[in-house]
Amino acid sequence: MNYQIELRHLLYFKVVAEELHFRRAAERLFIAQPGLSRQIKQLEDYYKTNLFIRDKRNVELTEAGVYLKKEVDLIFNQLSNVKDHIEKISEGKITSLKLGFIGSAVQAILPQLLVELKQKQPLIDITLNELSNEVQMEMIHKQELDFGFVRIESTPLGIQSVPILTEHFSLVVPKNRFPKAKGKVNLMDFTEEPFILFSKEYSNSYYELVMSIFDDHGFEPNVTLKTVNALSIFNLVSQGLGVAIVPTSLKKGYHTHVDFLELNHLPQRTTLSLVWNKKNRNPGIPLMLEIVNGLKGKS
Repeated sequence: MNYQIELRHLLYFKVVAEELHFRRAAERLFIAQPGLSRQIKQLEDYYKTNLFIRDKRNVELTEAGVYLKKEVDLIFNQLSNVKDHIEKISEGKITSLKLGFIGSAVQAILPQLLVELKQKQPLIDITLNELSNEVQMEMIHKQELDFGFVRIESTPLGIQSVPILTEHFSLVVPKNRFPKAKGKVNLMDFTEEPFILFSKEYSNSYYELVMSIFDDHGFEPNVTLKTVNALSIFNLVSQGLGVAIVPTSLKKGYHTHVDFLELNHLPQRTTLSLVWNKKNRNPGIPLMLEIVNGLKGKS
């Protein structure tokens, strides 16, 4: 039998897929459990495949169900975005923008960008979220963020990227503990020091880039602590718990008891990039890109 699939079928499927329990899903949806089961059966008949594996104790998604769950999440997220944009437009606002960023973006371009956005569109709503690179990329893919400021080597298919700032690294050491060298800093002088680094959860490609610095010097660092937060790194270094290697732009904006020894003689560079999803139709995206390109032209 052929059924006309409606949005409610996908909503019912979404809730069951989240709960993996028909009674709890029915309670969330305020419908009777037999009626919910019929709606799911109609959806399975429409797709001509089972979406759930069911027995008396467990409910699990089939491979097809896992795929449909991802697609349905995207659909409902997009519908939520449409509702949000329509509400903003009805209030006289161009839209709302959800921005993700890592700490170094605050020292690079983000403050100027926010000033320009507010000048051009005073009523625009902006939500800021400090997140790791990996989390930002996942949320950009799901269109849960409109833009992200990240440090990654490459972007997956469907994700656009614009380089914002390419910079060298600095060695972060406790204040006044190591006299600032007049010439190049020799990393070999720090082989016995414990290192505090951004973890792989911050960005796997960034972590590998930093580790390549040690590879070039022929030693494996004693990495005693890892974090995804720049301020945490600086506070740990200031307490004498180790030294760190970070992008040089991070020396701006933080009032911590550390010294920055620049490593600009090293070949490694790290790039802060702006990323967004090509499928994202947020009406604020063209304005954002126009401002970013203008700020880059001034730098």
